[in-house]
Amino acid sequence: MFPLVSRHRDSRSPLLLAAALAVAVPGILVSACSSAQTSSGTGQNDSVTTAAGRAVTAGRAPAPSRRPGGARGARLLTQAAQAAVATSYQGEEVVTRWTAGSGTVLVSDIWHVSGGKTITRTLDTGASLSSQPYQSSDNDGQAPEGVFGVTIPLLHLLETHYVVAYAGVGSADNRTAQVVEAWRSDGSIAARFWLDDATKLPLERQVFDSYSHVISQDVFIDVSFTNPDSGAASADGDAISADPQGPWTDPLTHAQLLSLRARGWLVPAQLPGGLQLFTGAETKAGTATVLGLGYSDGLSVISVFEQRGNLAAGLDGWRKTKVNGHEVYVAEPDQRSMTWSGRGMVYTVMVDAPADTVNAVVGVLPHDTPTGFWKRMSRGMIRLASWVNPFH
Repeated sequence: MFPLVSRHRDSRSPLLLAAALAVAVPGILVSACSSAQTSSGTGQNDSVTTAAGRAVTAGRAPAPSRRPGGARGARLLTQAAQAAVATSYQGEEVVTRWTAGSGTVLVSDIWHVSGGKTITRTLDTGASLSSQPYQSSDNDGQAPEGVFGVTIPLLHLLETHYVVAYAGVGSADNRTAQVVEAWRSDGSIAARFWLDDATKLPLERQVFDSYSHVISQDVFIDVSFTNPDSGAASADGDAISADPQGPWTDPLTHAQLLSLRARGWLVPAQLPGGLQLFTGAETKAGTATVLGLGYSDGLSVISVFEQRGNLAAGLDGWRKTKVNGHEVYVAEPDQRSMTWSGRGMVYTVMVDAPADTVNAVVGVLPHDTPTGFWKRMSRGMIRLASWVNPFH
C-alpha cells in the first residue's frame, strides 16, 4: 500500500490541490524565501488605494459584518471566475507558500482556450529529487479550476465564511487591477485579490493568517489574452509525465459522496476550520479504489484521499513526524502532503491551509493507536494472572 498522488490540474477532479505535485513529482516544490518574508510578505502590493483615496495596509482596517463595496467586490469575483473560463489566455503561475520560517514555490505554464481546453505544465524548479516537468490538461472544459482556485463553487464558500469588499485600484503584472479583499469576522484581513481591469482575470492573490502575516502569494505573470500560441499545442503533444493513477470519475454529487459511507468510506461532511466538502471523485491505483475529497472555506483547501489497506513500514521521500500528537509521514521538501494508516484505511492529506487548521484536521481523522504504556501493562498483568491461576 502506498500514499496516493494527485494531479495538479485534472479535468475530472478539480481542486484536489496543487500541493499533490510534491508527491507525484518530488522536488517540484523547492525551499525558497527567507523567514523575514513570512511576516512581511514580498513587499509588493502590501497596500492599495481605496475608492475613497486612502491607503489601506493589511490588517489595519476594521471589518464590520458588512463593509462598503461588498456587493461590488462579490460581483468582481464572480466576473473573475467567469473570465477564467470564457477568456483565452496564457501565462506563468507562481505559487508561493510560507510556513515555519521557510517557503515553497510551484511554477506552472498555463494555456487556456475560451470555453475549452486548459493545459498546465509544471516546470522543473531545479530541485535534485526530480528533473521531470509535469503536465496535465482539462480537454473538454467541463471542470475548470479557474486561476488560483477562483471558481463559482469556492466563491459561494468564500462569501459564506468571510466578508468580501471592494478595496480600490491597484496594479499587478504591470496591468491596472481592481482589488477585492476578504475579511474575517474578528476584523483581520484574510485575503486580497488583484483582478485585471480589462478582463477581470485574477492576476495576484495574497492570503494572510490571523496576525496579518502573508502565508501565501500567488501571481500570474507574463499574461497574454490572445488564443494560445503553438506552445500549447506542443505541450499538449508532449508526454511529459505519465499520470500515476487511472482517470478520475466525473465529480460526484454531495449526496453521492455521503452515500459512500454505507460502503465503509469515512467521507466527513466537514472538517475543522469551517472546511466544507465541495467536491470528490474516484480513481484506481492498481486494483485499489482511491477516493479523493476536496474541502474548503473558499480560501483554504485540503484534499483528503482514502484508500483501503495499511501503509508500508518505510516510504522513500517521506519523513516520520508528529502532527497534533499523531505519527504521520510528511513528503519532502514541502511538508504539505501527509499520510498515515487508520482503522484499515490509508489517509493522505494535501494541504493549502494555516498550520492550526491542518493540525486540527489531522487530529479529527482516524489514526492507528500505537501500543502505549497502559496497553503494555495490561498485557503484563494478564500474563502475571495466568501464572497464578490454578485452573490454567
